[in-house]
Amino acid sequence: MRAERLLSLTLMLRYRGRMTAPEIARELEVSVRTVLRDIEALSSAGIPVYAERGRDGGFALLPGFTTDLTGLTVDEATALLAASTSAAPATLGMAPAFAAAMRKVTVSLPEVQRAAATRASERILVTGSGWLAEPPYDPHLGLVQQAVFDDRRVRILYRPRDREPGWRTVDPLGLISAAGRWYLVALHRGAQRTYRLSRIVDVRKLDTPVRRPEGFDLAQVWQRRRADFRAELTTVTATVRVRCHRSAELAAGGISVGRIRDDGDGWQRVDIEFGGAAHAGALMWQLGDDAELLSPSALRDEIRARAEQLAVRHGSSAPDRTIVGEPARRPPDGR
Repeated sequence: MRAERLLSLTLMLRYRGRMTAPEIARELEVSVRTVLRDIEALSSAGIPVYAERGRDGGFALLPGFTTDLTGLTVDEATALLAASTSAAPATLGMAPAFAAAMRKVTVSLPEVQRAAATRASERILVTGSGWLAEPPYDPHLGLVQQAVFDDRRVRILYRPRDREPGWRTVDPLGLISAAGRWYLVALHRGAQRTYRLSRIVDVRKLDTPVRRPEGFDLAQVWQRRRADFRAELTTVTATVRVRCHRSAELAAGGISVGRIRDDGDGWQRVDIEFGGAAHAGALMWQLGDDAELLSPSALRDEIRARAEQLAVRHGSSAPDRTIVGEPARRPPDGR
């Protein structure tokens, strides 16, 4: 903790110039006596810090002294500070380290840039939770992350889709957080595989070192596997009539959007690509009365058949249930 504070103090003096002991104490949230001890420790360690007495005095570094943390622009600092609101550091167990890094970044900036970056970051919040749903929790993330960092193999009890769980020994190469879900990229019997962490039933870390491929690039692997997955989809292009105020929601839910034209009375017609009937049906159900799939007719018929099956399943034959209490609350702003 003290080493972190000493580094922060050095960065503050380097980038802000002369500061008084009370100013430093307020910034670092310590006492003035602690600041004086830290100044003495820096001087003993060879950091060229000196004191100037008088009304405008304070502590400063000798001109020309530099540190390795340089060159951050306002945009770069804003991006880092905004990232501190993400759930990823907390889910990886890195929240304290991430917070300490953000403090060092903040104090290293000159006053004008620091104020601009902090002001911008206070207007951005990145969160994995929605109005009702919480972000998915992966109980084995911590142990898998430790194995990735330590380059150690793991045995995972993995449950593939529509199959019983089975044990396999893998070489973990990297973790990916995509759209709120965590994935493990690993080698299994020499072949690269991607495992969704939510399907890992159990995990055991081994002492065997990982056989990491030379030149492995996690970002490239993800882009390639994502492109391969999308290429295997049986996509269908449809025309949807949608209310104008929900056309952006339709576009965000599809794979790609083609021609958009006005259909009068607050409606638009949108040519959109879906990843099959199930994808189209789920999005149309989400949009409800504010959208109608017009073509192709085969896809329209399939969606209607799915809706009829759902209606039969939830028909009047189910026992009546009276719910007592307050009506369901709607999220703020009508969401």
